[in-house]
Amino acid sequence: MAGNSRDAGRSVTGRALSVLTAFDIEHTRLTLTAIARRAGIPLATAHRLVGELESWGAVQRAADGRYEIGLRLWEIGLLAPVHTALRAAALPLMQELCELTGENVHLAVRDRWEALYVEKLAAPRSVPIISRTGGRLPLHPTGVGRVLLAHAPARVVQEYCERGLTRHTPYTITEPGRLVRELQAVRSRGFARTSEEMTLGNCSVAVPVRDGGGAVVAALGLVARSVRTEHSKLVKPLLPAAEAIGKRLAEHDPARSDAG
Repeated sequence: MAGNSRDAGRSVTGRALSVLTAFDIEHTRLTLTAIARRAGIPLATAHRLVGELESWGAVQRAADGRYEIGLRLWEIGLLAPVHTALRAAALPLMQELCELTGENVHLAVRDRWEALYVEKLAAPRSVPIISRTGGRLPLHPTGVGRVLLAHAPARVVQEYCERGLTRHTPYTITEPGRLVRELQAVRSRGFARTSEEMTLGNCSVAVPVRDGGGAVVAALGLVARSVRTEHSKLVKPLLPAAEAIGKRLAEHDPARSDAG
């Protein structure tokens, strides 16, 4: 049928996932019609899938009749290693950093072409920023993102550059050659720094977080106002905090425990 042309060839699982990914930070509540449109599926299919997902608890119907992500999905999300291991290991150190520096503290991992923010802490007088826990930002103009990209495989860096480097401010690095040279510098000096590349008035510094085997599994960063910040002063407390997080990860690594 013509009305099902968009739906042809897609598995039931794929269509169900398209319903869930119709929701994002700017679309936390959706009507059934909006879900169908954003998921690219017929309204009748959306009605059936949403009903099944609602029965299971993946979505729930709000008082205004629109749908939102359900608690069951949130509960399952908490079981992801990025939450149970990484965040648990990092949070106490991040809290100490936030109190010590009075700045925004970020913990992020790379998810394909973006930095996924696992946790964000903000001090009372810290600079306003656009990042949020569970949110995503591009890799090249952010401190944590640049650390993650610097330690990604060469093919990832190549593909990232080939996709095009979006300019977010007049100071964003958008030339592939220049970015590659900066990533080399990040690896050499052990930290990344950006100045007003994502948001005017803000600068960031970030360092890698390594697991027990030495692999970079996350990035820990600080964001502050450009006018009153020296990168070297931000790096100083970051390095021992990242090292401590890595040690905590190694201590709670089941594989290493089994090996012992």
